[in-house]
Amino acid sequence: MAQYSVASLERLIEQFERLPGIGHKTAARLAYYVLSMKESEAEKFADAILEAHKKIHYCKICCNLTDNEICSICEDERRDKSIICVVHDTRDVVAFEKTREFNATYHVLHGLLSPMNGCTPDMLHIKELLARLNNDEVKEVIMALDGTVEGEATAMYLSKLIKPLGIKVTRLAYGIPVGADLQYADEVTLSRSLDGRIEL
Repeated sequence: MAQYSVASLERLIEQFERLPGIGHKTAARLAYYVLSMKESEAEKFADAILEAHKKIHYCKICCNLTDNEICSICEDERRDKSIICVVHDTRDVVAFEKTREFNATYHVLHGLLSPMNGCTPDMLHIKELLARLNNDEVKEVIMALDGTVEGEATAMYLSKLIKPLGIKVTRLAYGIPVGADLQYADEVTLSRSLDGRIEL
């Protein structure tokens, strides 16, 4: 007896399965939800994907995602252009912007050095960062990268390239989360909390 299948539905499920963190069951649930949409809603959904794919690209200055030539952050004259905060990807920019505390600029690498995974310096947006440092405007570069082996390696690599230019290189202080008990913090976190302490 032939097994029941609908080729178009299977293809749709397969496409959802290709998304990160989406297993077969979730992919099937999303596919069935799409099928339950009105045709006009499905068209809007498809159009939004196509429009985003066609219009969104990297800002020519900071490599953040934008649908203009230059992103709104780089365009903002009120931003402190003397400080660049280097981040892993666009989601980090969003996280910083939500704090409403940072009023300088960013540079998005779109990855971290990881020779084991084949991610080498030429695959990151490092040359674009160095090009921004070829004037006297930038005074400080903040390494706001993940506290992982890859993040540490990337920060060290960039630091060695930037320091000879006479530009101050800093990193985020790693500390104790607000409300956490010191006794449950690991040694590395405690050590970095001390190293990154500020005067009150």
